Parts: sequence; C-alpha cells; structure tokens
Amino acid sequence: MAIPVRNEAERIGACLGALAAQEGIGAGGLGVVLCLNNCSDGTARVVASLRPSLRMPVRVVERAFAQANAGWARREAMEAAALWLEEGDAPDGVILTTDADSRVPADWVARNLAAITDGVDAVAGRIALDADEAARLPAALHARGRLEGTYEALLTEIEARIDPLPHDPWPRHWTTSGASLAVRLAAYRQVGGMPPLAIGEDRAFVSSLLTSDARVRHDPQVIVVTSGRLDGRAPGGAADTMKLRCEVPESPCDVRLEPLPRALFRFAWRRRLRRLNTAGRFDRTRLWAPWLGIPDDLAHSIACLPGPGARLAAVEAASPSLAYRPLLPAELPAQILSARAALSLLRALARRRVRPRVPRLAAPVAAPGQPPMERPGNA
Repeated sequence: MAIPVRNEAERIGACLGALAAQEGIGAGGLGVVLCLNNCSDGTARVVASLRPSLRMPVRVVERAFAQANAGWARREAMEAAALWLEEGDAPDGVILTTDADSRVPADWVARNLAAITDGVDAVAGRIALDADEAARLPAALHARGRLEGTYEALLTEIEARIDPLPHDPWPRHWTTSGASLAVRLAAYRQVGGMPPLAIGEDRAFVSSLLTSDARVRHDPQVIVVTSGRLDGRAPGGAADTMKLRCEVPESPCDVRLEPLPRALFRFAWRRRLRRLNTAGRFDRTRLWAPWLGIPDDLAHSIACLPGPGARLAAVEAASPSLAYRPLLPAELPAQILSARAALSLLRALARRRVRPRVPRLAAPVAAPGQPPMERPGNA
C-alpha cells in the first residue's frame, strides 16, 4: 500500500484507520508505505502517534525536495512499496495506492485483490466525494457534475457495447485516479513505474499499462471516498479542477467527453483495429491508415510496433480524425439526449442479438495538393 502525503495532519488518521479496518485480509497481508513529502504541519508526529495502535506494519519515508510534485511523491511511495515486496520475495505481489485525504471502505483491499485474482493486471476504482464536504460545494458545481457524470456513464456503456473487452466487461467506468489504483508488481515494473508528472500521473500510468497490453479492469464495485475540498495539496489536481469550475463555469469538460459522433467513430475504429490485430492483418495498412489520415510511412512504422496496445495508442496519437475535442458544459444536454437514443438502439440490437453496424466510414483524407475530402469523424 503506497500513499503520498503532504501536510495532512488533519486527515491522515482517518485514512490509516480505514486501512487498518480492512476485512478479508490475512495477517501480514497488508503493509503501508507513507511518503511524507515536504510536510510542515505536524503530519509526521500524528503518524508516529498512530503507528503503535495500527494492525498493520507502516513504513514512513520522509522527503524534502523543492521540486516535488504529486506524481513524484506517488512514485516515491510506490517504489518503496515495490522494494518492500521484492525484499519479501513476493514477485506476485500487488501494489495499491490511494490519497492521504481519502478513506477506503472495509472491503476495498479485498475487492481489488479479488479482481486481480480473476486475471487482470491492474484495477482502477471509482471516486465518491465526502458527503459533508460535498454539501458545502456550490449547487452549480453539483449540477454540472451530474451532467458530466450522466454523459460519461452513457459513453462508457456505449463503448462497452461497441468495443467489448473480455477482461473489462460492462458494467465498468472510466475513472483513472491515483485515489484508487491497484497493480501487479510485475506490471508495475514492466512499464517503468509511476511517472513523476506534476499533473495526470495516474492517467499516464494507466495509459502506459494499456500500451503495454496489460489488462486493466475499471471495477465499479471498487470505491473510495475522497475529499471535496477546494484547497488541494497537488496543483492541477481534483481540488484545482473543482475550483476552476466554480470560478469559470463554462470551462471545458473532461477531454474524453467529446461529441457523440466523434465518440462513436472512435469506439468503432478501436474495435476494427483490434480485430485487424487479432486476424494478423494490421500490417495491411491500406485497410485503416488512409481512412484515419495517417501517412503511409508513419502507418508502416506503427504496424511494426510490438503489440496491439502500442499500435492502438500510436494510431490514436497520429490520426487527426481521432483527436479529442472536449465539450463545453452548455453542449452536454443535447449530447446526453443523442447518447440515450444511441444506447437504446444498441440495447435493442443486443436483445435481438444483432451485431451493431460500424458507423459509415468517410472517404480517405486527401493527399496534400489534392481537393479536400470529407474528414471522418466530423459529422
């Protein structure tokens, strides 16, 4: 268990108490590493006073580093946890991570380990805001959150129906937060560990797992309760995002909440590319590259990448047709209506056991100097 901590004297007790109350874990089955990162508020004293009463071993790593950031601190904690597992000769061990301002339910560790045991390499959990702190947030922020949450849930189910993954079946979610992650030690080492990024280290880490063909489960039954405060410890984190949305109500939505036609196009192409990989036909680049606006030389380089995950990530990064265009909040109600209609159709087709049709492909993108053609995904 790895937790980055910065000035959390008021909350670290609740975090550790929740971990100490875990059920379904054998003796010695859980150890905790705390990376105390530039703490100046007495967090270390609080931790020292709590350690004797906890039912689990706790290792404390203290760091004072002027250039520290959230990703660096989480990496320090996870690296220490990985070394602890390796010292104990536990190559099949699992590293879990959460935040110091979060509280995990009593079955959190057990649910993560159960999902790992079922055959995945990593588990991403969902996040719920602390009810008392959430009640103090502006009503407008809650209203926007409900719209975004509704559209995200619709897109998630649409994706699961168009591009189903055996290891991450519906129901699933989209959240990739350091507040609730679990990963096999071998998978963690394979991708080089948690990237020390100032912002978005958790998403980047999960992306690296997917690129390496690790099986990531977005388990809706794995939930953590986290702070709803607006004075966060990590610049650019969840607290700063909520604060920005309070100050600038029309700030763009999460980048993955894109217009429905583009989302449908993306999901259909992901399915097609996976099937080409499975059939051993991905090297026939004329089957996909022209339709996605990818030049021949780049397409052949992508086809030489070592695995399906790396190829799919490279295609999405290279294709102008698969570039994300995030929505504005005012666009959400119309997109929700369209997504509900699309999902109703997909559900009806599933009941009739009819395979959904891939959205009609646009013509290939014109080469430089030729008349412009219709660009796929811009309907």
